[in-house]
Amino acid sequence: MPTVAQSQSSTETDWVSRFADEVIAESERRAPGKPVVVASGLSPSGPIHLGNLREVMTPHLVADEVRRRGHTVRHLISWDDYDRYRKVPNGVPGVDESWAEHIGKPLTSVPAPAGSAYPNWAEHFKAAMTASLDELGVEYDGISQTEQYLAGTYREQILHAMRHRADIDAVLDRYRTKKDPAGGKGGKKPQQKKADEAELAAEAGSGAASEDDGGGGSAGYFPYKPYCGNCEKDLTTVTSYDDESTELNYTCSACGFAETVRLKEFNRGKLVWKVDWPMRWAYEGVIFEPSGVDHSSPGSSFVVGGQIVREIFDGTQPIGPMYAFVGISGMAKMSSSKGGVPTPADALKIMEAPLLRWLYARRRPNQSFKIAFDQEIQRLYDEWDALERKVADGSVLPADAAAHTRAIGTAAGELPRTPHPLPYRTLASVADITAGAEDQTLRILSELDPQDPLTSLDEARPRLDRAENWITTQVPAEARTIVRDEPDKELLGSLDDQGRESLRLLVEGLDSHWSLDGLTTLVYGVPKTLAGLEPDAKPTPELKIAQRSFFALLYRLLVGRDTGPRLPTLLLAVGADRVRRLLGA
Repeated sequence: MPTVAQSQSSTETDWVSRFADEVIAESERRAPGKPVVVASGLSPSGPIHLGNLREVMTPHLVADEVRRRGHTVRHLISWDDYDRYRKVPNGVPGVDESWAEHIGKPLTSVPAPAGSAYPNWAEHFKAAMTASLDELGVEYDGISQTEQYLAGTYREQILHAMRHRADIDAVLDRYRTKKDPAGGKGGKKPQQKKADEAELAAEAGSGAASEDDGGGGSAGYFPYKPYCGNCEKDLTTVTSYDDESTELNYTCSACGFAETVRLKEFNRGKLVWKVDWPMRWAYEGVIFEPSGVDHSSPGSSFVVGGQIVREIFDGTQPIGPMYAFVGISGMAKMSSSKGGVPTPADALKIMEAPLLRWLYARRRPNQSFKIAFDQEIQRLYDEWDALERKVADGSVLPADAAAHTRAIGTAAGELPRTPHPLPYRTLASVADITAGAEDQTLRILSELDPQDPLTSLDEARPRLDRAENWITTQVPAEARTIVRDEPDKELLGSLDDQGRESLRLLVEGLDSHWSLDGLTTLVYGVPKTLAGLEPDAKPTPELKIAQRSFFALLYRLLVGRDTGPRLPTLLLAVGADRVRRLLGA
């Protein structure tokens, strides 16, 4: 497959190609002849949401462009499943406050929610993300940090960090020292710092983990924290350590357990985050890894990590952008019931994978954007379909063409697509009216375009399924469309001559205009005819008012409300005979 850059005249507006250029050059400088390594990190501490997906999609898109250019790439996704369990998330099905007893344990030592098919908490939440990444076409090497630590993979790096703990502490101390509100200087005492971290752990969830730099009591600073050999929690304090023998003593404040171990043989613990992350950069040889804007502040794990990887581990910090937050337009019912923001799996239930990929590909990482779960999804699909038409006729701009190419497939090939894509808003309206009845749905959709009729619902899938899911899971019951069973005789009887004439014109024109485009022309044309205008007359303010009044009348007669799905779609869905009956013909 050709590179995306080759399909356009300039890469200046194509952020992916620009980063790919930098990554290839940097990889050849640091590790010539070796695979290009890009990285992401995900913590399965709960549902992994759409903001976290940017942590994966940014390096994925860059890695895919590098692959298209013929280079071997490894996209590492580190599952931070050896992180501590920090709090019981709200509203997760199968979880209650009894899970609080596991706070402080590794995520892989916490039971999965009740009813789960997975062996532990981490695997339960990894599974949904793994399935979503597969559907999105993301190629990666997954690394379980539980497996890495328990296997002793990082033993030499841990011993090295412990030997250089004073140097690490000195780096961290540059950022700990701040003027206090009383006007004095100096950072927090280790004991106060530890108390603050415990409070954060109880209240803030994974955010506390991302900024943890360790701490110490009277024995000094240690960048390593054991998990207790009795209760498995990390509420431990290292009380002594001998570099020569690697003998380490610790006590647990949760259960009172104390133990002496030899760190060169001991695997039940991990480096604190601000040391762990840069250690992995050096160990894996990471060239490119983005980070969230929350890591851009002084003293954040990314900023401090850049110094620790260089001064302690003799490595180099990855290049990569700070990425902005991803918002949600309209909270999803199915996600709010879980007490959290929507996940990639939630999004993929209502939109096809190429559209979701496109949302991440078309915006530079430092640009925030929203993913629509409300009516805005219909406009997004309209925009996507317009892009597809421009690609087909050759009028697309280079950067838009690049984003489109990255959305519909990867270096490995194209993603599955809907063979006969109909407008999403039309499919949603039909699904709303038919309540999923397949025979009715096929009848309506086959009549949309007599020149290119749909012959099977499979031709409209998976887009049709996504639109049906959106209607049933995201549209409130009070906003759903229910077609009247009987004519509104009172309203029909109250119409003046012009009202009755407008209905007559519409009913008479149904058979000759029975297609989506034809009915569009008809419903907009009736008020023009009544005003003595030609069918192609330009709309005037007065005509627009007349059209709105006519549309409101049709909605009241058909669905008992002033608004509803687009009228041409609604008329097709109701059927010509039933329309005639409800309009009093």
